[in-house]
Amino acid sequence: MPADLTEKTDRYHEMLASALAEATVAVPPETPLGDAAADCQEMAASYLEDGEHFLEHDDPVNALASFSYGYGWLDAGVRIGLFQIPDGTELFTM
Repeated sequence: MPADLTEKTDRYHEMLASALAEATVAVPPETPLGDAAADCQEMAASYLEDGEHFLEHDDPVNALASFSYGYGWLDAGVRIGLFQIPDGTELFTM
């Protein structure tokens, strides 16, 4: 059975929005790693905005791609230690 595009797009939208709200910078902001964390947050937030723009223009395929890319930026940042996440969260692959 094929995936439901609307359901998946909505789910990834919520995942990215929640991930942005939950992840906090775990490295000193005035360091190169702090710059990298800021870049990851900026990219994720930009992809969230892009995805919302695509949804407003009835383009769920590109919205899903945007939400997925944005989530990937944050997930990678968590994996390499740029961000802290609350204990017990299932938003990330940690």
